[in-house]
Amino acid sequence: MGWGGSVSDWGCTKSSLGEGHSKAPSSCLGAGQVIKGALMFLHPTNFSALQKEKITKILEKKWARWGVLFKEQPIDKIRDYFGEKVALYFAWLGWYTYLLIFAAVAGLATVAAGATVFSSSQVSKEICDANNTIMCPVCDQNCSFWVLSDTCTYAKVTHMIDNEATVVFAMFMAIWATVFLELWKRERATVATSWDLYGWDEDKEELALQLIHNPQHTPRWYQHSYFRSTIVLILAVLMIMVLIGIAHALVIYRAVAMALFMQSEVNLLSKHADTIAVMTGAVLHYLTIIIMTKVNWQVALYLCKLEKPRTFSQGENNFTVKIFIFQFFTNFSSLIYIPGFGMDCHPSGCITDLFIQMAVIMLLKQTISNIMEYLIPMMLGEEEEAEDPCKEQWLKNYELNEVDVFSLFNEYLEIVIQYSFTTIFVAAFPLAPLLALINNVIEIHMDAIKMMRLRRRMVPRKAKDIGIWLQVLEAIGTLAVIGNGLVIAITSDFIPVQVYKYMYSPCAKQNHTSMDCSTGYINNSLSVFHIRDFEPHTKARMECPGLAPMELCCRYRDYRNADDYTYTIQFWHIFAARLAFLILFEHVALCVKLIAAWYIPDVPQKVKNDILDGKHDHLCKKLRKTLS
Repeated sequence: MGWGGSVSDWGCTKSSLGEGHSKAPSSCLGAGQVIKGALMFLHPTNFSALQKEKITKILEKKWARWGVLFKEQPIDKIRDYFGEKVALYFAWLGWYTYLLIFAAVAGLATVAAGATVFSSSQVSKEICDANNTIMCPVCDQNCSFWVLSDTCTYAKVTHMIDNEATVVFAMFMAIWATVFLELWKRERATVATSWDLYGWDEDKEELALQLIHNPQHTPRWYQHSYFRSTIVLILAVLMIMVLIGIAHALVIYRAVAMALFMQSEVNLLSKHADTIAVMTGAVLHYLTIIIMTKVNWQVALYLCKLEKPRTFSQGENNFTVKIFIFQFFTNFSSLIYIPGFGMDCHPSGCITDLFIQMAVIMLLKQTISNIMEYLIPMMLGEEEEAEDPCKEQWLKNYELNEVDVFSLFNEYLEIVIQYSFTTIFVAAFPLAPLLALINNVIEIHMDAIKMMRLRRRMVPRKAKDIGIWLQVLEAIGTLAVIGNGLVIAITSDFIPVQVYKYMYSPCAKQNHTSMDCSTGYINNSLSVFHIRDFEPHTKARMECPGLAPMELCCRYRDYRNADDYTYTIQFWHIFAARLAFLILFEHVALCVKLIAAWYIPDVPQKVKNDILDGKHDHLCKKLRKTLS
């Protein structure tokens, strides 16, 4: 597919649109040179070989090496060498990384508050002191009873994440996501204006490129087929259902694995069955992400082919939306199914399971993926000695890894998925912004080294913004409000504790100024199960303190009556409080987001005034010319 060819084949062939970093041998020229010539005709800067070599040395010295890890990127030089589209990617990535500093500090402060200010939690203290609280087995066969105090460390870790500061942090991140996008719009407007691209029309330039390639070219008209759209919609929904099914399979694996580990004769496995099941489930989730990413890619390409987009940019936008939706369900469906009610959760809450799973996935994605992304181009490079020393540079450029229309797209997709991890479930993993910050500092210079040393140079393309990725980021910002609201309302134990404090604790019954109002919460949140009601193969003989000597029982996390195991009125109070908090949190957060978006103008006043002055000067010149 060439730029002047049929756009209906968008995504069906990965044509190499790259070039060497100086002059490639004649064997790799052809259609690419036609494209290059067209682009350079429309590009405002056309450098000589000497100027290009000078820019290359500047980029290698000030950008594409590890020694400048914490220095500002030379965005204008990147633009001169790679074009505006690549330069805007690095400008956006640099801006995102800079603002991650504030999110990372807030996340660290949240964890520090949990480890210090809230370290003396009454809830975790009661769990650590519950030496006589016998918990029910977690499976029907071969699982033994266990003592609640054995999970003291787990309870302390849970409260380090799940505390009052978590709610404030979740609200902060909702505002942060909005501020980040609004400030980026301002930065983008400033950059685009300085490059004289603020009013640039992508469709017009694409038509110009097609006419340069073929003077007889006629533009394709806008068309819409309800039949094709219906087929694409059905296939997309089927694909999403498959991804949700895989998420269900991962949830089932965690439940089965925990039961099997509990029955293991290995003490380490049986003692930490829940944690090991979550960690192995996270590793399995990461493997499914790797496999399904390749499947999602092919399905998205096929759906784009069915749609027959009119232009290259339309095809690129359609593909972006589809691959992001598929990748979103691949990465996050399993996380959504972390339980919030019932026996699957530890008495201290469910949030630690989500914390562990997110930590494992993010660490694996950011380490293994980056290592492979950097090493594969190095291993694919072939080294041959040129017979003619004058052709040595030509041969070196020819052996560089090829680039295509997806090269920059892959970089965007990787960071946008990371942004989703950083915002949507950040209430369960406050350290996500810190991991993202560390990764991005390395990612910027890793991408720079790849582009300068390991890959052919991308054909320069104009751009005035990051395209449809901005709409994707705005959608993620809205999902972040919903996701964090669900984490706090459903997965966190914040709401049940608050309901207990104000309705069922000693403080609610009478004024106890010297008592912690969460005293007695653990005992209140555990229901009683009579061992006589177990199936015959699960019966055991263990006395439960507080009941008759012959009355055998165990405890489990839930709010049920001891006689008929129906839900207590407290369960419905908590359910109503969860729902009320979710609605209140989301409405307040969304209102704050709207206020922040209104308060911060998308375009700086200086840029607006410069554009206004330019329009005024243009009209004045036109008026003088008309009058004369």
